[in-house]
Amino acid sequence: MAGRPPILFPLFAGLETLEGVGEKTARTFAALDIESPRDLLMTLPTGGIDRRPRDSVKGAPVPSVVTVEVTVDRHDPPSGRGRPHRVSVSDAHAEFRIIFFHARGDYVQKLLPNGQKRIVSGRIELFDGMVQMAHPDHVIRPEEAGTIPAFEPVYPLTAGLTLRGFTKAVAAALPRVPELAEWIDPGQKARAHWPDWHQAMAEAHAPQNAADLQPLTPARERLAYDELLAHQLTLALARASQRRKSGRASTGDGRLQDKVLAELPFRPTGAQIRAISEIAGDMGAAHRMNRLLQGDVGSGKTLVALMALLIAVEAGGQGVMMAPTEILARQHLEGLEPLARSAGVRLEILTGRDRGAERRRKLEDLAAGRIDILVGTHAVFQKDVEFADLRLAIIDEQHRFGVRQRMDLGAKGRWVDVLVMTATPIPRSLALSQYGDMDVSILDEKPPGRTPVKTALVSFERMAEVIDRLRRAVDEGRQAYWVCPLVDESEQSDLTAAEERFKALRAIFGGDKVGLVHGQMPAAEKDAAMANFVAGRSRILVATTVIEVGVNVPNASIMVVERAEIFGLAQLHQLRGRVGRGSEASTCLLMFGEPLSEAGRKRLSILRETEDGFRIAEADLAMRGAGDLIGTAQSGLPRFRIADIERQADLMQVAQSDARKLLAEDSDLTGPRGQAARVLLWLMKQDSAIRLISVG
Repeated sequence: MAGRPPILFPLFAGLETLEGVGEKTARTFAALDIESPRDLLMTLPTGGIDRRPRDSVKGAPVPSVVTVEVTVDRHDPPSGRGRPHRVSVSDAHAEFRIIFFHARGDYVQKLLPNGQKRIVSGRIELFDGMVQMAHPDHVIRPEEAGTIPAFEPVYPLTAGLTLRGFTKAVAAALPRVPELAEWIDPGQKARAHWPDWHQAMAEAHAPQNAADLQPLTPARERLAYDELLAHQLTLALARASQRRKSGRASTGDGRLQDKVLAELPFRPTGAQIRAISEIAGDMGAAHRMNRLLQGDVGSGKTLVALMALLIAVEAGGQGVMMAPTEILARQHLEGLEPLARSAGVRLEILTGRDRGAERRRKLEDLAAGRIDILVGTHAVFQKDVEFADLRLAIIDEQHRFGVRQRMDLGAKGRWVDVLVMTATPIPRSLALSQYGDMDVSILDEKPPGRTPVKTALVSFERMAEVIDRLRRAVDEGRQAYWVCPLVDESEQSDLTAAEERFKALRAIFGGDKVGLVHGQMPAAEKDAAMANFVAGRSRILVATTVIEVGVNVPNASIMVVERAEIFGLAQLHQLRGRVGRGSEASTCLLMFGEPLSEAGRKRLSILRETEDGFRIAEADLAMRGAGDLIGTAQSGLPRFRIADIERQADLMQVAQSDARKLLAEDSDLTGPRGQAARVLLWLMKQDSAIRLISVG
């Protein structure tokens, strides 16, 4: 399909082509991210006002909106500047006043002529014991009674946009909704009792009562599903296009893996064995691997990653493992190096810090195939980094990369398999929306030897006790983290918090015992502070959340988190995972400021009750929403106008299996339903997906 189908043209015209919408109003709509009739119609009512007529204001709850027929008794124009124009009216059983501020000339006289009947609808309140209605929303003649809806939809508004203006624009856009061929599986549509698309659109914009605003009403649920289906089709097409790229079977013979397993002091968990075999199956197949390895803190992802890298090496190729920060890249190096050495495999690191002759030597060795496994930061993507035969690329801490970066990654080698690892347990609905193009392996068991971490909530007032506890731990030769909140890397005040805490603790424990790490330090200083702590030279590490991901110091057995109530649950869970890595009993102290809100107390209590990252992530999602959970800016999360990925996870799952089934039956979307699905992709602005459809 060369371009957008003509049947959709009216929906994608400029807003000013709608009757009653001028250029100025169109600019106002743009503030709500509404730029076409299609965007307007995809913005559903968020509430509604009951405007069913009553015979009197008497007995109506105050304040509330009432619609009532009145007789106009008399006008009291303003008695001075800034005074209101008052109109006394009476309905079947009571008298009340209608108030207008800043009304010009005889506008009010014409609107409500003396002695005549009018229907008024607006919010009533009590003022000086008298019921009054200020600036009614509707004033009409009795014969026009049918023009006020019994239940009036309410839309999101912005400065300069009135509800009436929005409603009129929607009314002008609705006739443009075409009847489209059906893209939903007929069985699914019948089971869910969903209307056709154009009918669903009309019903969603004409709710008859509050129940019609619920996401589970057939019309709304269908429109949400359409959005999710388009998104899942895009991901499924990305997955299919990835699989179509001729992969290359990389089959290991197990000789290097066996050497590493023989060196391990423990047996891998069932979950690790399962994940390794899923990855080996993908790597041995003719299509490219595109897999997500999801594991909670301490579930043993590093071992799985190494086994995957060794399969690439056994097959005669190379592997690369990329981490988001230099600290993490170096840590992977330290974790992997002894095991790689035992297998006789050469492992090197490449970061932005490698310069000159040292960098040239590494690049030559890499291009010549003398380096088997490369660990690094995104520096491994630079143009001059060439591999002799790259078979596997592993990205650690996926949530920093979106779908597009995943697609770019494969370009480094001709047939590169991709494995993405995340230590952030992701609720099912988010995993489906963010990684629907990938196959998923989950590590849901902890390797033996991890000690449970005791979690306690401590108010700020008990600072002295916390310091005492630290003193005892340090005297016993143990180490501790002290995390200060950093709301925003650029906020000086937060940085000061970490620096002040660092100074205060140095004064108590002595200069060489306390280290400091934060995001704005030069990399060399940061690494030096981390190295001091890892080597045990410093005993307490004051840090911002830069240590959230991956840092491994088995001797650290206390984690203090200051102002824990402002952190997300998943983030606190990650921080807690930094301790409990050795044989010592470990503690995580969550320090909060009073007064603690009900929601704050609930969040911290969940953390105290469970160490299951998946349960914690589901609770975090329910309490904070998807954008906050992953950090909307870099989440790679799709933005939906109607669907709610937090509450419609099941619908997302149905959409995913429907999308995959449709493509399995009609891979280039040329059958009747396939053609309809192409129209859906254009309707939902998924142009990138349309480019992925193989032609012919």
